[in-house]
Amino acid sequence: MVFRRRSSVFLWIFALCVGAVFWASGPVVAQQLDGETPAYLGSKACADCHTEAYSAWQGSHHANAWRLPGPDTLVGAFQGETFSDNGMQATFAANADGLAVTVQESDGNTTIYKVHSVGGVHPLEHLILETGDGFLQSFDIVWDVEQRRWYHLYPDQDLPPVDAFHWSGAYKNWNARCAECHATGFEKNYDFRNRTYASSQVEIGVGCEACHGPGSAHVAIAETRAADSSTSGPEFWGFAEALSNPQGQMAQCAGCHARREAFGNGNPVPGADFANSYNLAMLRPGLYHADGQILDEVYVYGSFLQSKMHQKGVTCVNCHTPHAATTVADDNAVCTQCHSEAGNPGFPSLPLAEYDSEAHTHHPQDSDAAMCVNCHMTDQVYMGIDARRDHSFRVPRPDLSDVLETPNACTTCHTDQAAAWAADEIKAWFPDGQWQQPHYGEVLAKGRRSPTLAAPELLGLAQDIAQPDIVRATALWLLRDGAISLDVSDLGAFMDDADPQVRVAAISALRQRASVISEPYLVRGLNDDTRAVRIAAARAILSQQPGRMSDGIRGQVGKAYAELGRVLQHQMDFAETHLQVGGFSMVAGNVPAAISALSEAVRIDPQNPQAWHSLVRMVAQTEGLEAARELMQQALSFNPNDISLLSLAAEF
Repeated sequence: MVFRRRSSVFLWIFALCVGAVFWASGPVVAQQLDGETPAYLGSKACADCHTEAYSAWQGSHHANAWRLPGPDTLVGAFQGETFSDNGMQATFAANADGLAVTVQESDGNTTIYKVHSVGGVHPLEHLILETGDGFLQSFDIVWDVEQRRWYHLYPDQDLPPVDAFHWSGAYKNWNARCAECHATGFEKNYDFRNRTYASSQVEIGVGCEACHGPGSAHVAIAETRAADSSTSGPEFWGFAEALSNPQGQMAQCAGCHARREAFGNGNPVPGADFANSYNLAMLRPGLYHADGQILDEVYVYGSFLQSKMHQKGVTCVNCHTPHAATTVADDNAVCTQCHSEAGNPGFPSLPLAEYDSEAHTHHPQDSDAAMCVNCHMTDQVYMGIDARRDHSFRVPRPDLSDVLETPNACTTCHTDQAAAWAADEIKAWFPDGQWQQPHYGEVLAKGRRSPTLAAPELLGLAQDIAQPDIVRATALWLLRDGAISLDVSDLGAFMDDADPQVRVAAISALRQRASVISEPYLVRGLNDDTRAVRIAAARAILSQQPGRMSDGIRGQVGKAYAELGRVLQHQMDFAETHLQVGGFSMVAGNVPAAISALSEAVRIDPQNPQAWHSLVRMVAQTEGLEAARELMQQALSFNPNDISLLSLAAEF
């Protein structure tokens, strides 16, 4: 394929703004909280003293989240079997160098790839293939552990090798998209100048130090005390965080069990605040249904934050063992440890009642339908066979399904019935039930359809502190153009909110307003104690037209570039990053830098019509119609049916 030559303009322009040529630096050291970061030792260093915990961890999905090929992986596979799908054929065999996959693509090209490692343990094992220059790619044909068969994750897709969603493309890159949450002490180390990876990790798999932090200081303290038992141990015993606080434990889980944007080069040290390391995804279309039910793979945290259980102080370890990563009991017993006539003194506001009975479930005792999770934690199947539970612990609302176009637990099982039937059944069973109460999904659905018309309701939902913070934040995020009709002081008031995600979302609404009135709030956001808020403010400031900037905002541009640059230096392998930089450059009037950034965006993701559209227009202005036509042909070769590009092509 042919792409435009990458200009050096983008390199030095952005480096000048940030104050350092950050992409030329070597591997980034592990992040730290205070002082020097202790060294990693590996999980085996924990085994002698923490025998029980280590033993439980060894059999966990965490320990096996990423493994080298061995006798306990891919059992029954790599015996010369062949799998074909949509014109692509893969043959799995062992050779002198280990396991290899011979892939004949739909375009006829055949390549032999070495199997670097295996992701996951059950119900499927994912091949990680080496493709050169340090790139590790997640192969789309995976191993079904129970059925001992190969199957395609996306059988309905027929993607050519040039597609960014092809297994060899940017969105299936293990280094950037997966490895951080499958490893301990991971550093991505992408070299933007040479477009190579030098990724590293202390340990593949989620080891002890992935949650507790580097252990050298802890071991040194333990050895000192073994020699002299009169010595008292310091706070946290050599770790950055003791993980003794339940909310701190949950935040540690959230780093991987959340749909989020990562700010760093790899794993932050345990104990680092979530919002200083990540930006949490809102309940946005494509990820969640309008009422907050899971749609795409969102990894639990965003769902759990919606739940009443979270609001009452329940955390991950109330239901899951931290080392074995299993539930604390089987089936309904997980729920009845609290939801019973005896209750749980740790949660005194919980009504005392019998829930594990036909009187409550209205289904035969011990049947699948009487399982708590099948009504209150419906599942969604990802990767063909991997069912994940929705952790919002919601009461089924079939009465809202037709209005919001959302699923419900009742008709998910009773597929031959309509939502109205299920709603009538719920009303008969629970005449005073929660189905009578307004649901935030009703407002969010209106906001998705028309943020302008729904603006007053979205603002009211955001102001309702009884609602989950992630719901309030989503209401603000949905405002967009609707924010123009609201009083800026009402939006600015959210900058005092205790939840950083609400402050982040408030900035997304405030950026719609003229900088002369949003200035004090954006400047305040740029100086917030929390990194996610500062990044949101930096993006908002850099999106302002220079000619319309207030003096106060103009004086913050350098700081905004520096703040955002420290994050973007770790995201230079993402097309989204270059699309952002291209947008900021266009706003600033720096066309050469914008062309350079957008050229890189379409190189990484040639199926991005938005980037092509902007790039073609700027090339037409700077290099003439002939150059624009040539570029237009490239754009259409990757996106032949895109209406916006076909319309643009007609102009040339």
